[in-house]
Amino acid sequence: MHVDIGAALASAADPGVERATLDDLDERVAAAHDRIEQGRDGGEFGYASLNLPEATDAEAIRDAVAPVADAESVITVGIGGSALGAKTITEALADDPGGHVVLDNVDPEHVRRTVDGLSLADTAINVVSRSGTTAETLANFLVVREAYEDRGVDWTERIVVTTGESGPLRALADQHDLPTLPVPGGVPGRFSALSAVGLVPPAILGIDIEGLLAGGQKAADDLAPSLYDSPAYAYGAMAYALEEEGAKVNAFMPYAERLESFGEWFAQLWAESLGKDGRGQTPARALGATDQHSQLQLYRAGHRDKVVTFVRPRERANVAIPDPDHEDLAYLSGTDLGDLIDAEYEATVASLPAADRPALEVEIDRLDAESIGELLYAMEAACVLAGELADVETFTQPAVEWGKNATRALIRGEATDETAVIDERERLRIGETESL
Repeated sequence: MHVDIGAALASAADPGVERATLDDLDERVAAAHDRIEQGRDGGEFGYASLNLPEATDAEAIRDAVAPVADAESVITVGIGGSALGAKTITEALADDPGGHVVLDNVDPEHVRRTVDGLSLADTAINVVSRSGTTAETLANFLVVREAYEDRGVDWTERIVVTTGESGPLRALADQHDLPTLPVPGGVPGRFSALSAVGLVPPAILGIDIEGLLAGGQKAADDLAPSLYDSPAYAYGAMAYALEEEGAKVNAFMPYAERLESFGEWFAQLWAESLGKDGRGQTPARALGATDQHSQLQLYRAGHRDKVVTFVRPRERANVAIPDPDHEDLAYLSGTDLGDLIDAEYEATVASLPAADRPALEVEIDRLDAESIGELLYAMEAACVLAGELADVETFTQPAVEWGKNATRALIRGEATDETAVIDERERLRIGETESL
């Protein structure tokens, strides 16, 4: 993996980072690296995430999914980190990305249409919840289980459960003797892609999970006490420094359709980890080349509060562009779609410093298991480093827990501090007519 920070230096963009600032920051990167390594060595909460490439047991995952290895598709029932990592990996690597369906929302129409559209006899269930009490996950699982029963399919023969050591989901798995894998201890959900949490659907779909872990280990081995020697730390340090200079928005723009879900995964990782104490970049999702035609105008000419992160594979499959047989399109003759999207990438990256706006570039070798594993791990390490530099509690999510507590209280009809806030919040409704 390679990271190019040149288009985000102050000599190229505003906001930008002075080279002298970068050199000073490098000393802090070294100290942060030491703290991260200390946390990894001690298996401390959160830091243990960066040990997953070595700690994850790929053979145990293969054994657990063996009873459903004949499945043509898999439905993941989870939310947030319990779903996004798996979705990212299968979209990037599965021969048929449509073979992995994710229920990570409780929109009733979406859930019903999704379940109704599946051949359940050919579909494995992957249900993931550390606590086994996550409201959205358990509600959707109950709907899915009922659908299997209604169609006469034995759901107990089509399921793999990933959960903690106790809780309702663990009890259900024990009751029915279901294949069960552990949620790794000390690892927040958004950092768990390279564990059973993220690797069960890829394993069912025949993806090289060992290659994913090898790529993650390669990125781990590349961590070094200098941003000039570590692509992951270079990205994390620049993102932090750019926020300090006023780039409060990080627009994440992969130039590969199969990395679109990676943008979703990154958004959760960055927002939930770094959005603390009145700081943290807001992640925005875009897709190249599509969003050149919708969002680039804003990035080049809007508020100077953004950095755009570009991601692409260096090697692509080629699809030849047929002879256009028209003078105005003659420039396309003899080219292919890979040439075109790479030209669009180069032009779009260059367009930002040309408008005095910053950009960061992340390149992987190709869309294969090792490169995707390396990319996932590197972004996690970048996030941990950025959290160290910003002095925030990277691995907690108290604001999220407030919403979870309020939801449970509303469903149960309980009066709590959270429901009192909901009842008393200010409203100014437009467009409603009260009956007299």
